[in-house]
Amino acid sequence: MTIKELYRHFLSELKKIYSENEAAHITNMIFTEMANISRSTLLIASDDIMDSSTIELLLNALGDLMKNKPVQYVLGFSWFYHLKFIVNTDVLIPRPETEELVEQIIGYLKLESRKKNILEIGSGSGCIPIAIKKNVPHCDITSIDKSEKAIQTATLNAAENQTAITFLNIDFLDELRWESLAQYDLIVSNPPYIPAIELDQMEHNVTKHEPHLALFVPNDDPLIFYKAILNCCEKHLRINGKVFMETHENYANDVANLFAEKGYQVEIKKDIFDKNRMVLASRCH
Repeated sequence: MTIKELYRHFLSELKKIYSENEAAHITNMIFTEMANISRSTLLIASDDIMDSSTIELLLNALGDLMKNKPVQYVLGFSWFYHLKFIVNTDVLIPRPETEELVEQIIGYLKLESRKKNILEIGSGSGCIPIAIKKNVPHCDITSIDKSEKAIQTATLNAAENQTAITFLNIDFLDELRWESLAQYDLIVSNPPYIPAIELDQMEHNVTKHEPHLALFVPNDDPLIFYKAILNCCEKHLRINGKVFMETHENYANDVANLFAEKGYQVEIKKDIFDKNRMVLASRCH
């Protein structure tokens, strides 16, 4: 089989479940990353015969993709804030909206001369604390997650990106575990915030493969994590400290009100899609 023949087969199959543009993007990613076949190679050597081991590798990848497995899981990595992260089904795939949250945090920290002590709630792949530490090396960051496997992945990513983060395996909703936490200048979180009722409305490549623990909250208490974050701030956020949170677009105002009622100065930020996606709060007393 030639490169061109396999490429066309790959593209034809993926167009059954993806748009033409997305199918082409995924096909190019797989060929480039898994077989070192770039677009230029496709143009100048498309009639070259592929070796059997590469064909088998790519066809196995295609089989996974046709089961709605996200391309990042097939490849085993994802890019976030110009950094490469190991990803697997124990952690969420980093999202562009979360890059915007990180951009807000880095922008704030770069204006501050004093070293900041930071707590991140919900490590996942470690993309948030690692991106912050890489760009603002003088801050100290502790990151916690309920999933031991997520902590293992985040620790690997910190090592790969040469950053020193303290990762702790803590169930954040168990307030008794907060005793091990210190006092912080900044708390950041992209917690689970999707009501379980929305599961059926979501793409299969998300619901079938990404960890539900990191995505969904009870229908009757969609703000469960934000309430806990507020309680944690009351005990572990210094006066004049900041909180940066990613939220569900439908609940940003509710999250903002939670903090405003406790006397925090609150600001809602929109993402690039003009959705209310971030809540920033400052502790005033």
